[in-house]
Amino acid sequence: MAPLISHLPKLDPSGSLPLYVQLERALRQAIGAGVLGPDDSLPPERELAARLGVSRITVRKALDALATDGLLISRRGAGNFVAPAPHVEKQFGKLSSFSEDMRARGLVPSSEWLRRSEGVVSADEALKLGLSPGSTVYRFHRLRRADGRPMAIETATVVGSALPALDAVGDSLYQALEALGRRPVRALQRLTATLLDEEQARLLAVAPGSAGLLVERVGFGRDGRAIERTVSVYRADSFDFVAELVT
Repeated sequence: MAPLISHLPKLDPSGSLPLYVQLERALRQAIGAGVLGPDDSLPPERELAARLGVSRITVRKALDALATDGLLISRRGAGNFVAPAPHVEKQFGKLSSFSEDMRARGLVPSSEWLRRSEGVVSADEALKLGLSPGSTVYRFHRLRRADGRPMAIETATVVGSALPALDAVGDSLYQALEALGRRPVRALQRLTATLLDEEQARLLAVAPGSAGLLVERVGFGRDGRAIERTVSVYRADSFDFVAELVT
């Protein structure tokens, strides 16, 4: 209990965020920083509330939010425990969606929309997608989860001619493109090591500065034209990228 309490910042009743959100974020950071590891137990709700000077309702709401995100599991009669992180081997040479990868490994994929927008292609996007200045693109920003646990932040840019409208994409971008006969059939991918900034770390429930994997993919249709560019930032502790090499 002492190491956890000493790691948590003081909650501010006059702050802009509700106390339960402050506590949720503090516990999320503690888990990401390794103060609490997989299968470690949390102190009882009553003890947490007393030591932090908040109500049990505040503690319960914070723990419920973490459980919803797959970071905690509750065991009847034993309390709350840090959930083990799923670990995924992804074939780097196979063109598949995040959802397809997770289902293939027995995990349940889900997404949280961060934002989506229609706009004019940027200079960098135009170069990668082979578009003319002023072309329309659709941008989709999502937090990707497996079994409720945050795994990756994904930013996809799709050429305007590939979709009829921004709201044509529901839960799956590749399903929407496939329904229109425009799913990419090949792609170029680049993998780069990175360090997660504060916002990325908060979304992925790890400590700022943690190791991440940045994957940039440009997908092409049967006619050879680029359709989408996706930049994904993965938790490095949850993914291994594997490629088969042949002579």
